[in-house]
Amino acid sequence: MKRYIAAMDCLFCAIIAGDIPSRRVYEDDHAVAFLDISPWKRGHTLVVPRRHVDDVLAANEALTEIAPAIGATARRLMEKLKADGLNLISSAGAVAGQEVFHLHVHLVPRYTDDAGLRGVFQRDDSIDLDEVFAAISRS
Repeated sequence: MKRYIAAMDCLFCAIIAGDIPSRRVYEDDHAVAFLDISPWKRGHTLVVPRRHVDDVLAANEALTEIAPAIGATARRLMEKLKADGLNLISSAGAVAGQEVFHLHVHLVPRYTDDAGLRGVFQRDDSIDLDEVFAAISRS
């Protein structure tokens, strides 16, 4: 696996390096996917490049590099969590709501009983991350 240089004081670089624990649901040579610790919906997952890139606009090929991980993770979430749909979201810059300045794509499984965009960005503290992780991680 190729080693990348991490940015100092980057939360996601620390997660990728294993310095901060995470519930990883997918990884390959270019990307890591892990459950968001403040999920908007059950199964909310972040896909990040292994190399530090500030946002989707910072490097032309960054999104292309992680596209296979986005697809594989999205299919896994849909299958394992029996989701009815999925939102794919990435923000560039603080004014757009980006809080961690390392490119990340939110994969947010959606369910028929909670359809539409209204309310998708509200955290749900009732979600048990260990239960979701177990459901996604089963073969």
